[in-house]
Amino acid sequence: MADESETTGIDNSNDKDLAAKLDIVLHATGSAPILKQKKWSVDQEKPISAIVKFIHKYLKLDPEERLFLYINQTFAPSPDQIIKNLYECYGTNGKLILHYAKTQAWG
Repeated sequence: MADESETTGIDNSNDKDLAAKLDIVLHATGSAPILKQKKWSVDQEKPISAIVKFIHKYLKLDPEERLFLYINQTFAPSPDQIIKNLYECYGTNGKLILHYAKTQAWG
C-alpha cells in the first residue's frame, strides 16, 4: 500500500515545512490534458510562474507550447505574483483553485 504522502503529494515529514506550504487545486480547461493528481502542496513564497513551469514539465509539453493559468475562472495572474498573496485574496475552503489551459480561456 502506498504511503499517504506519495498519493496526496503532501510532505508530512516536518511540521515547519507544512506551515510554509499551501494547498492548490489544479483543474484542466478546454483541450489541456488532465493531471492525475489535482491537489498539490506548494511553497507559499514561490511566484505563480513556478506553478506554470511545473505543469508544463509535468504534462511534458513542448517548449513552444503556451500554458495559461487562471484564478477562479476569471483572470490570469501576473507571473511574478506570490502564491501566498493570491491565496489570501482568492483562496476558498483552505485551497487556491487554479485552472490551466493551452489556449486563452477567460480574461
